[in-house]
Amino acid sequence: MVYLILVIALLALLLGPQLWVRWVMEHYNRRQEDNFPGSGGELARHLLDRFFLHTVRVESTDSGDHYDPADKAVRLTQDKLTGRTLTAITTAAHEVGHALQDAADEPMFRLRRRLAAIAVPAQRIGSFLLFAAPLLTLATRAPAAGLLTAAAAFLVMGTQVVIQMVTLPVELDASFKKALPLLESGYLKPAQVAGARRILRAASLTYLAASLAGLLNFWQWLRLLRR
Repeated sequence: MVYLILVIALLALLLGPQLWVRWVMEHYNRRQEDNFPGSGGELARHLLDRFFLHTVRVESTDSGDHYDPADKAVRLTQDKLTGRTLTAITTAAHEVGHALQDAADEPMFRLRRRLAAIAVPAQRIGSFLLFAAPLLTLATRAPAAGLLTAAAAFLVMGTQVVIQMVTLPVELDASFKKALPLLESGYLKPAQVAGARRILRAASLTYLAASLAGLLNFWQWLRLLRR
């Protein structure tokens, strides 16, 4: 019974944030609001031009809403790009917030880019070790090979969690110090502000929530190591 409770608590911790983020985004993405003169993509373009970021592009994407600092592009999924829902408008403002951080060369945003660059080789090394560890175990029968597998699994599955936890302030800044003040300056009705806050909180937690859910794979690796 205690074991079952621990498993349920673990699943709630790892999957709960992602489920909540998804619910919030979908809940406010159902109704087209009549007070928005343009879509999420049009708002993003308007805000970027307002801050003289004319070279930053607004593009459609299938890989999730994000700002790409390398290509200088705000990328929105098709429903956000063309939609006039509260989720579309608020998400667009959040991603523009990241463009503003980049334009101002803010220290935490620079740190996030550096950590993201480190994550790619770390995950490649982890993938190689995951491949090599079973061969090493067969060749040496050393207990250390199991630890190597655990370290490899963490490099592959845990790196993103660490990065997202360290750089969570970047997401919160884009939401509540960049996007929200802009939205409250005349783009939202007073009755829409509470919903926008929930969406911005969800936008800040999107990557961290997905990374936490990914840790279930890490837990499965640990269970395999015990066998």
